[in-house]
Amino acid sequence: MEKKKRPRRTAAEKARAQYTGYLVNEPMELMQFLAAKMPDASRTKLKSLLSKRVVYVDNVITTQFNFALKPGMRVQISKDKGRKEFNHRLMKIVFEDAYIIVIEKKEGLLSVATERQKERTAQSILTEYVQRSGRQNRIFVVHRLDRDTSGLMMFAKDEKTQRILRDNWHDIVTDRRYVAVATGEIEKNYDTVVSWLTDKTIYVSNSQYDDGGSKSVTHYRTIKRANGLSLIELDLETGRKNQIRVHMQSLGHPLIGDGRYGGDIAPNPINRLALHAFKLCFYHPVSRQIMEFETPYPSAFKKLFLKKQ
Repeated sequence: MEKKKRPRRTAAEKARAQYTGYLVNEPMELMQFLAAKMPDASRTKLKSLLSKRVVYVDNVITTQFNFALKPGMRVQISKDKGRKEFNHRLMKIVFEDAYIIVIEKKEGLLSVATERQKERTAQSILTEYVQRSGRQNRIFVVHRLDRDTSGLMMFAKDEKTQRILRDNWHDIVTDRRYVAVATGEIEKNYDTVVSWLTDKTIYVSNSQYDDGGSKSVTHYRTIKRANGLSLIELDLETGRKNQIRVHMQSLGHPLIGDGRYGGDIAPNPINRLALHAFKLCFYHPVSRQIMEFETPYPSAFKKLFLKKQ
């Protein structure tokens, strides 16, 4: 009798198979939950899983043993126990699997090298990291953040995944938001800025009319006004170079610390550009699972709105 061939697993099935997943049914701390699901594992072994960054809660790496789980959350444990430890003062990994890496980048670090700038970048640091597990491993650019912008960004770990993400970016990414501090107190609570941007290499020029530039759309919400400043949340419909910075300048409210586009007030109270990519949500390019990542607003931004003594 001829032996039946097992059907080949799809890439999505392979992606999901990298994890053991559990649904949370009642409130409890993460360590207690892991102990209940893995009764044969010692407390030391469970702590080791957390320290090795292979435990995820709703797709976010979680190392806090007393993290409060709520019903409906999903806990996943990666089967890849050989992942190398990663520590760097200018970035941290918030998610990693066989296909993508999501990081939180600090201000001052270039995303990728340019022809003029060959210094260390987020891409080169991550490439060194993945090559610890194999010299053939590489990191592929999907999108960028300006050097002076902090926050969440994603890289691919192979060319096929990079191509899927780039070719389908607007369908895959469901939410990409920034928080910023603008000079002056913005009058409107909500508004949308639409213009055509032209990249002049060093500066991006702005036009209210279609003169051959790229149409650019930014939605913003004013969260707080105080001390002659505005805390705003921005939702990008398009992702052009320096889009937020140029659009805020066009409103007459350039960002704090933006020497290029008019917000370089003296002294700069936070010594950085006040722009942070705090939210990134997308469909996983292989498993199609929704991935949601969010970081707190930078504390330096919040301090600008405290009452002055």
